[in-house]
Amino acid sequence: MSSTKTLFTKYKSILLDSQLFSDLNEEQWLHLLENFHEEKWSKNSCIINHQKFLFHFYIITSGRIKMYNVDRFSEKEHTLFLLKEADAFDLFCLLDGTKHQVYYECLDDIKVLAIPMDKLKDWLNKNPKQYQHFLSYAGSMMRALESNVSQLIFANITTRLLKLLLENVNKESKKLEHINDLPNKEIANLIGSTRAVVNRHLQQLKQNGSIDLARNQLEIKDISLLLKELDNQNKNHK
Repeated sequence: MSSTKTLFTKYKSILLDSQLFSDLNEEQWLHLLENFHEEKWSKNSCIINHQKFLFHFYIITSGRIKMYNVDRFSEKEHTLFLLKEADAFDLFCLLDGTKHQVYYECLDDIKVLAIPMDKLKDWLNKNPKQYQHFLSYAGSMMRALESNVSQLIFANITTRLLKLLLENVNKESKKLEHINDLPNKEIANLIGSTRAVVNRHLQQLKQNGSIDLARNQLEIKDISLLLKELDNQNKNHK
């Protein structure tokens, strides 16, 4: 089996569900994958080389990566995106060809599919209809950033934390995903707070029976209580 066919077979479910490459059939994917190769990055690896993302584009096939920024004076950190399986980066470098001044850290052992940026641009020029999917993906990222900024300005910590929890609940299983095993410091970085403040709020949610905390795992016990608390926060904020 060719290396291209092996990659497609290995990651078929992820590739076919990719928002960026919608409508591609297997034959088209096999042709595109000729330009991809697989990379593995270790947990806790920090990637601060901005050039790396200027010349390559990545699709995550396993694990979570945080995209974050740090204030050089206060050293305060804020996570812009928590990237996970099927997410891609760096879209901004692809669209404008300019270095993106952000940092990346692997929260798990990571597997990615990588393609040289010039190869992807060449493919897009030959398949201009695919640009619409990339623009839609960029639009969804912009909306997420817009929501993030609005919450940082207008919402209190309790509201931000409740929304973060609810946004990461699987609608079918009702279980918390993606952030369920993150340290409180990482949760704090997602909502613009501190580890101590997040810990205090999580303990309050535990006491009212809406969540459970055990062995570095955060579990939703009663989603209706979280929704009720969020509704109370919204009413109090008016």
